[in-house]
Amino acid sequence: MRTSTYNHSTRDDANMAMDLVGDLLSRLDQLNTIGAALSKERDISSLLEGILIAAKNITQADGGTLYRMTDDGSALRFEIMRTNSLNLFLGGSTGKPIDFAPLQLIDAEGGFNDTMVATFAAIHDRTVNIADAYGEAGFDFSGTKAFDARTGYRSQSFLTVPMKNFDGEVIGVLQLINALEPGMGRVVTFSEADQRLVESLASQAAIALSNRQLVSQMENLFESFVQLINTAIDEKSPYARDRFQRVPALTMMLAAAVDATTEGPYAGVHLTDRDRYELKIAGMLHDCGKIATPVHVADKATKLQTLFDRIELVNTRFEVLKRDAEIATLRQQLALRTRVDPVAEAAAEQRFEDALVRIDADRAFLREVNQAQSVMTDTQLSKVRDIGMRRHWRNADGVQVPFLSSDELENLSIVRGTLTAQEHQIVHHHVVATNAMLGKVHWPKHMNNVPAYVVAGRERLEGTGISQNLLRQQVPMQSRMLALADVFEALTSTGRPYRPRMKLSKALEVMVRFAKSGYVDADLFDVFMRQGVYREFAERFLSPEQIDLPPAETETEAGDTVPDLLRRR
Repeated sequence: MRTSTYNHSTRDDANMAMDLVGDLLSRLDQLNTIGAALSKERDISSLLEGILIAAKNITQADGGTLYRMTDDGSALRFEIMRTNSLNLFLGGSTGKPIDFAPLQLIDAEGGFNDTMVATFAAIHDRTVNIADAYGEAGFDFSGTKAFDARTGYRSQSFLTVPMKNFDGEVIGVLQLINALEPGMGRVVTFSEADQRLVESLASQAAIALSNRQLVSQMENLFESFVQLINTAIDEKSPYARDRFQRVPALTMMLAAAVDATTEGPYAGVHLTDRDRYELKIAGMLHDCGKIATPVHVADKATKLQTLFDRIELVNTRFEVLKRDAEIATLRQQLALRTRVDPVAEAAAEQRFEDALVRIDADRAFLREVNQAQSVMTDTQLSKVRDIGMRRHWRNADGVQVPFLSSDELENLSIVRGTLTAQEHQIVHHHVVATNAMLGKVHWPKHMNNVPAYVVAGRERLEGTGISQNLLRQQVPMQSRMLALADVFEALTSTGRPYRPRMKLSKALEVMVRFAKSGYVDADLFDVFMRQGVYREFAERFLSPEQIDLPPAETETEAGDTVPDLLRRR
């Protein structure tokens, strides 16, 4: 009998040992799986949530809290809280805030705050494993007991583990509450195996979190440099203010609308987080080459404007003509008085008055032409040339010269808008400059497409773009989004010196015609309209007087052309 009892006992012990080993191996395998999953997570909130859930699962803990060190390293702030039995889920993906104040690491007297388990673990970089909080004399659990009193919970076993980064700095604390005995459900102490597993998980989690934070910091740094370039461009001109915020914002609104589309060619198209980030950067850099565009060309409000509006020089010349005419008339009258010829004097005076009328008429005409409010007719062009060449004025050297210089004559003869052909080339050079600047950047793999999206975003789907003359099937979807956002922002921008603010309804009329002509993607424009992207953008960025109710069906006059409306977008 003794031998039989011994054999049974031995087999039971062996079976129990095998079960323990199997459980441990299973949990180690789970730990490896968790570590691999954490290393792939890009979103920090999801990463933190995953860390806490994983720690609870491998230890059968009922509750847990994950704390992160504040930026100044003075406190631990609550990031995620979960207690299954209370159905309590705060922070992270829940969107529910945690209202508890951060745990200060330094007390009111300037010493270390060792009274709380989480702060003690962070300060001393030490794991704390407590069997029963109510029987633990070394720490202040008054807050825990107050929580229990409010909720009817009973906080018992605690496992608190610091999380350290590459440099050995504590970046957070992982705290688990109430380990549950498998199959029984009663609260037990966290075992040594639990502690080792959680310490290993905390180490992996801290590395994953540090990696993600480092990537985020590098992305933020890169975006800051992009914003620096855009701010420099904005500061060059008061008219371009915030343009580099509006285009990427509208692009991302459009991307979200495409994701939400359930019908049409874009149904089922979804961008990953990486796709969205790449598109966002493309939107931010789409016009970075404008840093090389002279501001007096980009903001040329009138035909004669350079660093100043030269129409004032022309006005001065007209005054010189009037002065010379008056002097000549006075000389004639003086000569006629010696002959006592009042009739001739009156005729000279009338000729002078008529000359003044013609001078003022020519001046008014050139001032109107300079404003570029309409398309120049052949008659108007002929009159500009006539004034420029027929009239002469005496310059500072006393030399009679043509009234308008060749450069002034060229500018005042611009048929549409305020830019000469050479100035158009200067403006369009920002596309070349943008491509050259983006070509100098050593792009990481997940942003490799940024230059291609920006370049192709200059194309028009009918094959008349200013970069490569690509056709629809050659233009990436992201570039189509960027192009549509770029066009609509240009139409609705509030600060263009060369044209008045455009109403929302008028901008949509123009967009309808552009979509029909293939200037922008018609299917994408359909998403833009159906998903109400134009309204979302208008409410956020347009002035109240621009927002009016667009008609249900819109058409535009044939007189409107793309170069006029968007020549400096």
